[in-house]
Amino acid sequence: MARRPAWVRRFLSEDDLDATARAIAEAERGTSGEIRVHLERRMPQALLGRRRDPLAHARAVFARLGMHRTRERHGVLVYLAVLDRRFAIVGDEGIHGRVGAAHWEAVRDRMAERLRANAPREAIVAAIGELAQALAAHFPRRPDDTNELSDQVSLEP
Repeated sequence: MARRPAWVRRFLSEDDLDATARAIAEAERGTSGEIRVHLERRMPQALLGRRRDPLAHARAVFARLGMHRTRERHGVLVYLAVLDRRFAIVGDEGIHGRVGAAHWEAVRDRMAERLRANAPREAIVAAIGELAQALAAHFPRRPDDTNELSDQVSLEP
């Protein structure tokens, strides 16, 4: 495996990345829903050097990763811009219509507490567990279910 960029290694070790992938795989055993974690070094700047809204950018990343192509529109993205210390959680229309923005915000707020405590692995893995519960409640695993999205953490410089 290629060596990860330094900004990734400072944020999550290889063991942390593996634990995240295992947490996603475990979470998806109980649901047909899909969870993805995506890390970026920094969010692109908006016009005039302003900071972009992390939720709006996460939606763009969601689309770029093709997460809207799941069979039941039940993908969930945990997006983190590591050096900017910004993050967001985005759910596709199938799951968002069932749990609403308040659910994503609550998961995000609990994740923020762990990130402030300098526990990124715990923050991400706990968020995955919470997302899995919501997905399993609304989209239980089907006998014909296939893993539509990679469980590996995706990275963008």
